[in-house]
Amino acid sequence: MSINEFPLPDVGEGLTEAEIVSWRVQPGQRIAVNEVLCEIETAKSLVELPSPFAGTVDALLVAEGETVEVGTPIVRVREGADAAADAATESPAEPAQAAIAAADTAQSIDHDEKPGAVLVGYGAKGHVASRRRRAGVGGDAGGRHAGDAATSAGASRPAPPAFVPAAAAVPVIAKPPIRKLAKDLGVDLQEVQPTGLAGEITRDDVIRHASQASVFRNIQTPDWPEAREERIPVKGVRKAIAQGMVRSAFTAPHVSIFVDVDATRTMEFVKRLKASPDFAGIKVSPLLIMAKAMIWAVRRNPMVNSTWTDEEIVVHHFVNFGFAAATPRGLVVPNVKNAQAMSLRELAQAIEQLTITARDGKLQPADMADGTITVTNIGVFGMDTGTPILNPGEVAIVALGTIKQKPWVVDGEVRPRFVTTLGASFDHRVVDGDVASRFLADVASVIEEPALLLD
Repeated sequence: MSINEFPLPDVGEGLTEAEIVSWRVQPGQRIAVNEVLCEIETAKSLVELPSPFAGTVDALLVAEGETVEVGTPIVRVREGADAAADAATESPAEPAQAAIAAADTAQSIDHDEKPGAVLVGYGAKGHVASRRRRAGVGGDAGGRHAGDAATSAGASRPAPPAFVPAAAAVPVIAKPPIRKLAKDLGVDLQEVQPTGLAGEITRDDVIRHASQASVFRNIQTPDWPEAREERIPVKGVRKAIAQGMVRSAFTAPHVSIFVDVDATRTMEFVKRLKASPDFAGIKVSPLLIMAKAMIWAVRRNPMVNSTWTDEEIVVHHFVNFGFAAATPRGLVVPNVKNAQAMSLRELAQAIEQLTITARDGKLQPADMADGTITVTNIGVFGMDTGTPILNPGEVAIVALGTIKQKPWVVDGEVRPRFVTTLGASFDHRVVDGDVASRFLADVASVIEEPALLLD
C-alpha cells in the first residue's frame, strides 16, 4: 500500500495560486482515475481538478475557501490492492455518468481538447471535463461541432425541447401560475427557454431566467445590513480585473471618441432574424450585428486589431472577438476564436454558448485568452455610452449604448428613430486619430445599414 499527495497543479494559465472552492470527495471515499476531486477558482475561471490516480481518499489537506500556491499538497490518496481492485471494477465512464446525473438537464459533458484546458503534468488524460449547454447545430467558439459531442459520455442523454421564438409562430406554453410568477419577477416569457416535456415553460425555467437577468439589474431593495462595514478579500476574478485594468489604464495611453447612430434598420434586421426559421432557438440581439460590424470594420482598418509589444506592433489577420460579460463572479471577457470566418448564424451560436458558459462560471482559461478586439454592451444597463478601458493586450474596444427611440431628422423631417451612441477607446501608441475615426465610422455605417455586410 502506498500514499500519494496530490499537489495543486498549474492549470495552464501560468498562475501561482488558486482557491479551493469546493471538495467533491471526502476522506474514506474510493475514487478512480480522472474522477473530479475538487473545484478551484483561479484569477480567470473555475476549474475542476481530476485525480491522476485511483485509490481511497486519506485526507483533505486544504480547507474550502483557502487560497494556496501551486505545488502545495491539497489531498492525500491511499493506493493499495483493495483500492486498486475497487477502482478496476469501475468503468472509466462511470465518473462521467455520475457527473451527467448531477448536472442540469440542459448541460452536457464536453471534453475540450484545446491545450489551454489541459492541466500541466497530467498528460493527455488529465484534461478537465467541463459542463456546457448544447449549442445546437454548428461549432462553438472553440471550434467544436455538434458531431464531436455525439462521441462524449453525455451524447446519449436527450436534450431539452428546442426553444422556438414566438416570432416563428409558436405560442408560449405556460400555465397561469407560471405566467403570474413571470409577471411578478419581470420576466418576458418569450425570452425563456422551456424545458417541460411538452415544450412548456416550468417554474424552474422562470426562476433560472430571473436569476440570470438579476446580473443586469437589481430586482429588489434589501434591508440595510446590521454590520456597519463589510470587508471583501481581493482575490480570484476581482483581483485579476483590478490588476488588468490598472495595467491597461497606466500603460496604454487611451483616447476615446463617440458617435450617435440611427440604429432603426439594425432593429428591423434583428426582428427579421428572430422570425427566421434559420435562427430558431438561437439568441439574436443587436450585439450580434455589432459584432459583425466590428469584424467588417477591422478588415477595412487592420491596425485596430493589433498588439503592442514595445519592440513591435503585431497586426492580427484574424479576429478573436471578445465581449465583456457581467457575471455573479465579476466581469469576464471571453472571445470567439476566428470570428472573421463565421457566418452570422455561427457567430450568434458562439456568442450565446460563451455567454451561458460565463454565467454558469464554467469558462476555461482558453476561452479568455488571445483576444484581439472587444465590445462592451453597456446598453443592457440602460446606459447611453461610456469610456471603456482597453482589455490588456488589445488596442481597441467599443462600447454599445442603449438603443431607444429618439427624435431624429430624416430628409428634413423630425421622426422617431431607434438611436444609439457608440463610444470607443484606442491605444494611441498604435492607433492614430484618423484610423480610430474611420474605424468607428465604419462600425456606425453598418449599424445604420446592415446591408453593407453583404459586401
